[in-house]
Amino acid sequence: MGTIIKVKNSFKGGIHVPEYKELTEDKPIKSMPLPSRVTIYLQQHLGAPAKETVKVGDEVKTGQVIGEPSGFISAYVHSPITGKVLEIKETYHPLGTKSKAIIIEKTSDDEWIKIENTGIPDKLSRDEILEIIKKAGIVGLGGATFPTHVKLNPPKDKKIDTLIINAAECEPFLNVDNRLIIERTEDFIKGIKIILKLLPVKCYIGIEDNKPEAIKVLSEVIKKENNIDLFVLPTKYPQGGEKQLIYAITKRVVPSGKLPFDVGVIVQNVSTVIAIYEAVYKGKPLIEKVTTVSGDAINEPSNVKFRIGTSFEDIINFCGGYKKEPAKIIMGGPMMGFAQFTDKVGTIKGTSGILVFSEKIAKLPPIEPCIYCGRCVDACPMGLAPVLMGKNIYVGNYLEAKKLNLLDCIECGCCNYVCPANRPLVQLFKYGKFMLRKMKK
Repeated sequence: MGTIIKVKNSFKGGIHVPEYKELTEDKPIKSMPLPSRVTIYLQQHLGAPAKETVKVGDEVKTGQVIGEPSGFISAYVHSPITGKVLEIKETYHPLGTKSKAIIIEKTSDDEWIKIENTGIPDKLSRDEILEIIKKAGIVGLGGATFPTHVKLNPPKDKKIDTLIINAAECEPFLNVDNRLIIERTEDFIKGIKIILKLLPVKCYIGIEDNKPEAIKVLSEVIKKENNIDLFVLPTKYPQGGEKQLIYAITKRVVPSGKLPFDVGVIVQNVSTVIAIYEAVYKGKPLIEKVTTVSGDAINEPSNVKFRIGTSFEDIINFCGGYKKEPAKIIMGGPMMGFAQFTDKVGTIKGTSGILVFSEKIAKLPPIEPCIYCGRCVDACPMGLAPVLMGKNIYVGNYLEAKKLNLLDCIECGCCNYVCPANRPLVQLFKYGKFMLRKMKK
């Protein structure tokens, strides 16, 4: 029988931000019709981009491999629709770069190509399950998009004893994992059990206490499970950060420059767990996604299931279109998301949110001189000194910023949020990291 543990103190630092989850938290997931055209980026994941396996003019089917891994840290990419390859070209990517993409036009309803040798996990070996996950192109859907087959097969010298399922979903507005737990509870638990077959360890589900319906559902389910405990965590941003979640549940500290498996832990996101379930039980590759569409400039805030590669424009129109003139469109959450310069861009595996804000919400206040108040230091969940890192980067002292552990910054935005001078600290940190990478080359 699983245990329910209520945590009072989670991690040092962090902030409390307005949640705005009420806009969509009670809205069931609704499915979009098939898109008429999709843009499938070959850079859908952390690591090396996939290499295209089709050419212009080819007819492709739903679930067909159109991009294969080009390195150890890479992932398969599949066609989300049945159609014809119109173009393969460099185009704008929602993460602010350029990437090669395959443009496909729908020619008919789904004609599926599913993954072979799938079925009941108990009849599959560990290697067979890992191969299915790899062939499905599954990556971390919490935002990092690290290839899941690599993450679930850690080096043999790393002794894993704990699996944490990240259900915190701490970003304002977003309700994807919350709705998936409520609506697909059985599939979620089956997905966890698949991972536990690969990693026979103790499993903890970490969820913030602002999700009462999901907590109620999980509390009933884990009563029947012997190896799954539920940790109800205080609502505080960024509770869903890997290192913060690991500390809140296990009190283990992931050292600077190390990864969760260095302290015996592997973390998986709710959406990723369900993608694993669909791949292993149904032979379905990762070709669709659930995202929250919200903000003050959208007519019908919703939780939407769509085929990956569908344009932001099509998804927004499915949600009633613009309520006000959009001043900012963000992929992800408002704290760590990426602003878009157009709604014509295609969605990717890591699109967990589409937020549309009016000028009233999006307008940034004027930047003023730093007063060395130290609020950023108090708020930093990584125990860093944002004020000092920012000052050094501003004057070009990138190596000095590195000595202050700049590379440990998770870019959560807590320092930006509390700064009374409205300093663009996260932008400085991203630029500082970019310059360090450039210097290394």
